Amino acid sequence: LGDISSARLLYNAVRLSFRDGAGPFRSLAKLSFRPRAYQIVPLIMALRQSNPIRLLIADDVGIGKTIEALLILKELLERREIKRFAIIVLPHLCEQWQEELKNKFGIEAVIIRSNTQARLDREIHGDTSVYEYYPYQIISIDYIKSDQRRQVFIQECPELVIVDEAHTCSKPAGSHVSQQQRHHLIHDLSQKPDQHLILLTATPHSGKPEQFSSLLGLIKNTYTNLDLPSATQTKRKELAQHYVQRRRADVLKWMGEDTPFPKRDAGEFQYDLSHEYSEFYDNILEFALGLTKGADTHKVRKKFRYWTALALLRGVMSSPAAGIEMLTNRIKSGQGQQPDGAAAPVSKKNSAQKESDSCSVMQTADDEMEESTDDNGNPIMDEDYGGERDHAPINVINKTDWTTYENKKLNELAKQLSKLQTLQFDFKALETEKIIKQWLKEKYNPVIFCRFIATANYLGNILKAELSKSNPDINLQVVTSEDSDEVRKSRIDDMGLSKQRILVATDCLSEGINLQDKFNAVLHYDLPWNPNRLEQREGRIDRYGQTAKEVKAYLLYGNNNPIDGVVLKVLLRKVREIRKATGISIPFPEDSQSLMDSVLQAVLLSAPSKPKSRQLVLDFKDSNEVQQKELIATKAIDEAAEREKASRNIFAQHSIRANEIENDLRESDEAIGNPEAVESFVVDALSHLLGVQITPDKKGYVLYSTNLSPALKSTLPPKNQLKISFYSPTPEGYLYLGRNHIFVEQLCQHLLANSLNREQRYGPSRAAIIKCGNVDIKTTLLLFRVRNVIEEKQTGKQLVAEEILTWGYKGTAQDKHVLSDDEVKKLMENTLPTANLTPQAKSDFLEHELNNIKELRHEFDQIAIKRAEILIEAHERFRKVLGGKQYKVVETVLPMDLMGIYILLPDNKN
Repeated sequence: LGDISSARLLYNAVRLSFRDGAGPFRSLAKLSFRPRAYQIVPLIMALRQSNPIRLLIADDVGIGKTIEALLILKELLERREIKRFAIIVLPHLCEQWQEELKNKFGIEAVIIRSNTQARLDREIHGDTSVYEYYPYQIISIDYIKSDQRRQVFIQECPELVIVDEAHTCSKPAGSHVSQQQRHHLIHDLSQKPDQHLILLTATPHSGKPEQFSSLLGLIKNTYTNLDLPSATQTKRKELAQHYVQRRRADVLKWMGEDTPFPKRDAGEFQYDLSHEYSEFYDNILEFALGLTKGADTHKVRKKFRYWTALALLRGVMSSPAAGIEMLTNRIKSGQGQQPDGAAAPVSKKNSAQKESDSCSVMQTADDEMEESTDDNGNPIMDEDYGGERDHAPINVINKTDWTTYENKKLNELAKQLSKLQTLQFDFKALETEKIIKQWLKEKYNPVIFCRFIATANYLGNILKAELSKSNPDINLQVVTSEDSDEVRKSRIDDMGLSKQRILVATDCLSEGINLQDKFNAVLHYDLPWNPNRLEQREGRIDRYGQTAKEVKAYLLYGNNNPIDGVVLKVLLRKVREIRKATGISIPFPEDSQSLMDSVLQAVLLSAPSKPKSRQLVLDFKDSNEVQQKELIATKAIDEAAEREKASRNIFAQHSIRANEIENDLRESDEAIGNPEAVESFVVDALSHLLGVQITPDKKGYVLYSTNLSPALKSTLPPKNQLKISFYSPTPEGYLYLGRNHIFVEQLCQHLLANSLNREQRYGPSRAAIIKCGNVDIKTTLLLFRVRNVIEEKQTGKQLVAEEILTWGYKGTAQDKHVLSDDEVKKLMENTLPTANLTPQAKSDFLEHELNNIKELRHEFDQIAIKRAEILIEAHERFRKVLGGKQYKVVETVLPMDLMGIYILLPDNKN
């Protein structure tokens, strides 16, 4: 016997402990979080399909493609439709996927790549391969794509394969051997008739139709030749069954549920070159123009000289360090010497990083320029998908045939540039220092993206030296592709312990990495030449889970740098205008690389042959050629925006309506408990039952763990005070407690065990008799736990469904005055005792009521059977949404477990 509040605690303890919850979504009871309603849509699409499941999830950056894919994976496991899975990812994302699986889905997966293969092999007895032995796998794509491993994996791979960043597996237009290998791997997998395949990418269309078509062909062979713009409505609808692509605007409010995305404050900062840097730029520009306007008529060599000029200009304008690295490496390779004060050459990468960067290998049919040109003989510089191309493009510079004069000039330029590596001369770094100081004052933690490793290291050293003068506790880290995956992860994770932090990084962190929990601003120190890269960078912080209401995303450009001016004007500003107006982030449009080439080439060709500092502000208003090239590029971007808008309209999945799954989601929440139920249970159990202090604050609660039992305390971080939250996104510095967190799970089991043990003092009471003003006649509330075994008719697969039922009646049960579910829950939640009863009186009432309900066994069995029928109706209703699968109840486990009985007596005095 206890008080009525025990009824609420027991009710929540039981339903939060369920792992095989009732309802058509089998996996929700085993998740440590509550998915957003819109994230269920790809799951429904997958379940609608007959074998095999083929799905391309192309939602915008930050919406949650990882969660959507793993929901499908978990549901298929719980339905026993699959036993094994493999997730194929870029090497540096392996640990992130492993953490998501473990922390949110309770799945332990092994990472298979070059530095884990030997250890995994040692754990296997016999000749079984790792692909067959381990049921849950996360595999580096650059490890598994090789010819000797690919065939073994394809033969033994699990039933379900998820491919992250799938655009890196499209069939390249040129001869990129590495990307060809990736495509061959996934293509060969897709040819297996029963292979479930889920592809994830935020940028499915790179702007090149043949690459997009090759991606669609992984879903179904016939889609390889599908021309989407001219496809019939029937073909589009057919493809839409396998393709989902939604903007943020499509999911901001879905099923009445708000999804908080931060507001993006996007803008620009500009700087002017110092007098000394301007003089150097004059010299390097004159040298570059000499390369482009030379007498060499060989087509390939001439193109390389143009690209060499552009690479030099881009490098020296990135930073003195990057420019010195380019010049020094050329001088060292050609003359075996290095100028005084110049930076060291690019360091060698470790083996793991070579695997990571192998996607950047470039080849061509032209043997002379094997690793640096495409099929058209054009040098491949950078901005390719999936590459960590943060080294200076030494390969292009070293392919150039240099004259003795040019080698001498390179040496002079390197010496001149080496003297400019301070804030006194480098106004770009100086402006960055000012920006970052201001952002830190405004409580922003920024990520600064650089193009080259040398620039990142150089800028990191300068900022650390300057900022630490006023703030010695600031945590500034530099992360580049020189670091192994483990070092990158460790370095970023450790930054979470600091209040103020700055991350200087190259584009090795621009794709796939989640940084929203530690950073809320992005500064583009070097302008990306591809709008996809711009969105990918900013998407690291501007995504679901970001707790800041506003994030900053700013471009830094040289006011008197014509290269920056063209990229900013022709590409980036236009793309940002389109995104702001339509909410669409467009991919790099078709043939835009050649468009940018022609625009930049026109800029170089339009520059005066004898440039001077006063001529650095070049807008080329008088150059018809430049203006014409700009118009062509702008038109291409507009066409890409229209194409992308049309694609979103087709594949936004408006056909799946909220009301089709609203009831099922609501009933699932009721059966297994939503975040509000977890919050109520934990707070009430700790404060009212266990005597543990837990106090609310602005963002959650502060839990004082001193009085917790050792068993419960061991499930939490070893601190006396913990900030906790029951909601996602979780505020920075707070521990998320979901229904499946081990602390919540242990708390449920602890209270349930105590409720069944009469010797224990701390447990919810299974019975209470009180007087209250909420009823005018004796009212009895009952809590039942019921189990049903459900069978899928076609396959015979059986599933267990558990749930807790509330039931009640007025007067006696024989009066048949049964309360509705809402009436029972309202009484459980709101009833307060108003008068005392003696222990003997309580005991008598309880004994009498228990004797009465013994005669109701048949009625209770009918309640269970009726509930089973309702459960089947829910599955059948869901079947109409999904199609194809019918269920039946094999067995209702009788009798139901009577978990609690609570008798409410009217207080006549009230």
